[in-house]
Amino acid sequence: MEVNWIAVVVAGVSAFVLGGLWYGPLFGKAWQAETGLTDEQLKSGNRAKIYGVSLVLSLLAAFVFAMFLGPDQPLSFAVGVGFAAGFAWVAASLGINYLFEHRSLKLWLINGGYHTLQFTLYGLVLGLMA
Repeated sequence: MEVNWIAVVVAGVSAFVLGGLWYGPLFGKAWQAETGLTDEQLKSGNRAKIYGVSLVLSLLAAFVFAMFLGPDQPLSFAVGVGFAAGFAWVAASLGINYLFEHRSLKLWLINGGYHTLQFTLYGLVLGLMA
């Protein structure tokens, strides 16, 4: 399967940046409150490993999505499939887990919302760079 590697890197990095904004200034405090993580816990751990592996996983997700989407798709199709994958596969699957784990709707909206936008962004980038 032919894959536009530049588009995959742009999509992966853009979703990584989106995550920084989403879990930082946009919803960081609400996410932290819903997860019960303290400032001390968030500052602990190997930051290079956490961010480095997160970037690699974002690139991996963008690559596999590009393979799934296929080359030369119309922009509207790519964005629609990205939205559907993020919402109906990732967010819905998180929702199932959250129900059994008794996690809050608010946490699901934050995490599911991020993944919905993540895959929508993948579709946007891959569709624009087709």
